Amino acid sequence: MKLFKSLLVAPATLGLLAPVAATANEVTINDFTPAEQLAITNSRVDGLEARLNNFEAGSFSETTTASFSVDFAIGAVDGKDVTTTVTDGDEALQAAYGFQIDLNTSFTGEDSLDISIDAGNGGTATGAPATQALAEFDLNSGSEALTVDGVSYTFPLGGATAFVGDNTDGSLLFTTACVYGGPSNTLDDCANVSAGITGGGLSIGAAYDFDNGFTTAFGAQFTETGIATDETDDSYAVNAAYTADSYGVSITYANVEAGAVNDTFMAFNGYYSFDNGLNISAGYEIGDLDNEPAVEDESEAYFVGINGEVGPGELGAAAGTYGVMEEAAGSIPDRMMYEIYYSYPVNDGMTITPLIYTVEGDSATDEDETGIMVKTSFSF
Repeated sequence: MKLFKSLLVAPATLGLLAPVAATANEVTINDFTPAEQLAITNSRVDGLEARLNNFEAGSFSETTTASFSVDFAIGAVDGKDVTTTVTDGDEALQAAYGFQIDLNTSFTGEDSLDISIDAGNGGTATGAPATQALAEFDLNSGSEALTVDGVSYTFPLGGATAFVGDNTDGSLLFTTACVYGGPSNTLDDCANVSAGITGGGLSIGAAYDFDNGFTTAFGAQFTETGIATDETDDSYAVNAAYTADSYGVSITYANVEAGAVNDTFMAFNGYYSFDNGLNISAGYEIGDLDNEPAVEDESEAYFVGINGEVGPGELGAAAGTYGVMEEAAGSIPDRMMYEIYYSYPVNDGMTITPLIYTVEGDSATDEDETGIMVKTSFSF
């Protein structure tokens, strides 16, 4: 840009010098005012430079970034849940996809405005048979139209970090001591099923880092139609964690309103990382269900997983409860899930993950579900 400015100034300077050379004997000090001419030229060049800079910056601010991810999955499940009319695959080969856009902007360098937009047809555990076999994969399943999946703003508050968001988890700033990163929707929560409150409308929270390994956090979530009112369901949770070089532990407590009752949950999580890269994670959650009339008294969930580098990728395996187990006069048996996966990075932006899992049937007449599937993930 300095060269561009010089090229514009040069003709103006030559134009001033030309009449001086032609009539040198008639020039007086009042006839030659280059400073004024140069000031006008510089002002015009600075204005043009500012316009060019604005054009180069485009419509995004300099602190705005965008990331994209696409997941493709293919697989089949053998088994049927007779409590519903939906067949869990029945060995039919099925396919699904998920797409996500994450936008991040900072206004002060210490804050962050985050927006997630996604689409997909991943299905749910009781969704359409066309995609239900792939429901255990963590695929976007809301709609094939792009939908805002969450908006949050994180900012410093004194010595703490706070956030407010819509369609965002109240546990956004929680630290869960688990390093297992399995691809399934069930076991990746490390048995922190209900204590780590999720799926809220309006959510708020704050976290504080003591800079010695200890962290603590608070979160709450409400419905948009009624914030902290008796007529709506609210959830509140607190979290504390300690993280060292090779291990970590955490505890999470939540009070979850469900209609006219309050359920409370407490989850314990921990992990240990060996020098050879192997990680072991475990979790246990217990809930006190305040149902009216009292049918279930308590709920339980537990999990143990192992993962680490094997060859060029990561190998992992886990076992745990399929969701939570509730006491109902012994009518609901323990329902376990087992999985094994291998995550192989083809390059920096592409990863292939095969998964094999089994879910026990929830009654004597239900078959076990066994799924074999492969997910290919792209990030850019």
